[in-house]
Amino acid sequence: MSLSTPSNHTSSDHSASTDARSARETVASKIMPLLRTFLAGDLPVRFEFWDGSAVGPLDGPGKIVLRSVDALRRILWSPDELGLGRAYVSGDLDLVGDVFATIAALRDAAPQQSRTGVRALPAALNSARRIGAIGRPLPPPTEEANPRGREHSKRRDASSVTHHYDVGNDFYRVVLGPAMTYSCARFTDATTDLEQAQAAKHELICRKLGLHEQGGARLLDVGCGWGSMAIHAATNHGANVVAITISPSQAKLARERVVEAGVDDRVEIRLQDYRELGGERFDAVSSIGMFEHVGKQRMAEYFTTLRSLLGPRGRLLNHAISSVNGSRLGRRSFVYRYVFPDGELIDVGDVVHAMQDAGFEVRDVESLREHYARTLRAWVANLESNWEHAVELAGAPRARIWRLYMAASAIGFEDAGLNIHQVLGVVDAPDGDSGMPPTRDTWTAGTP
Repeated sequence: MSLSTPSNHTSSDHSASTDARSARETVASKIMPLLRTFLAGDLPVRFEFWDGSAVGPLDGPGKIVLRSVDALRRILWSPDELGLGRAYVSGDLDLVGDVFATIAALRDAAPQQSRTGVRALPAALNSARRIGAIGRPLPPPTEEANPRGREHSKRRDASSVTHHYDVGNDFYRVVLGPAMTYSCARFTDATTDLEQAQAAKHELICRKLGLHEQGGARLLDVGCGWGSMAIHAATNHGANVVAITISPSQAKLARERVVEAGVDDRVEIRLQDYRELGGERFDAVSSIGMFEHVGKQRMAEYFTTLRSLLGPRGRLLNHAISSVNGSRLGRRSFVYRYVFPDGELIDVGDVVHAMQDAGFEVRDVESLREHYARTLRAWVANLESNWEHAVELAGAPRARIWRLYMAASAIGFEDAGLNIHQVLGVVDAPDGDSGMPPTRDTWTAGTP
């Protein structure tokens, strides 16, 4: 019977009580059964909804703002980090306040046991229905990658690298700062700024490779980014550098930066895949923040190729993110779809083994885990302090992608879920001479 057509004197009373109850039933009041399927215990952060209602602590580290019912629809269809990421990238959901503390709080709010989740499912689905979140899946944001072709083929790797790096050099300048270096920095003390820390990292690598001991050494820099390592080695140690990348936009700006630095007579920037190298000889090879794109199935080929370019006493420094037992970025992970398609983190033990199999004697392994957490926090600070300009350059979805992935990665390095290692290998001479110094002292003696 219609509430607008009372049939007796009690119907109006019933209508009034129903209206009052409906007025009290905000999105916040309806959504609790749904939240309980994803979070256990007290809510770790505040949730605000499109109708102005809210639930959760007022004094939390930050808040999650759901601007549309579409945010819930995306999460229901992908009840994992991908659904949350899609909602954030699309602007249906926002992270307000301290993004690091908010992500850490959500991480610590461990999900309920699967059995509890199954029992709560009917109530959760009813909650979603009452809110209006039940419906057909929404198309993912256009920034989402879905690589095609044979994994780690040259064509597919080029496509994946282009997806990540060809966002715009000016956007990366906002995030990375003057150093234009997209890899873990090395902070020598509490007062070291990001630019100084990147220079310290480059200098440490130069010294591990022995470039300070031999003027005019020939260096190959694999995955050179915007040329920062090549410029540092040429400027500070007189190295003759061949630097390769498969990102056209990186190569273009790297060449411009080399000219500006006045080292274009000693640095050659090539648009070249590492698999196209051969028939050349180098004294040292640096691979900084590129190995994550290689993949475990091509790891042996990678190190064998680099070994073939080095003569006796030649050194390789491999600087890469790692994880215990290795970690392929699952196709349903946020980072795979939006940041590093086909990216793969390899256990440092497997890296050491593969380098030895390729003919290197591994001489040093160093973790820079805490340094990468600090580096990422500095990048996020750069992005947030220049947010409007970053959005103008790359669009709001891209800026959101970088904010979320860098903040979450910083938490991963801080809680040791992620690590980063520099592994140094050398090609021994036939008589066993490695040419290595007796101690590590000279590696840090001249660093900033």
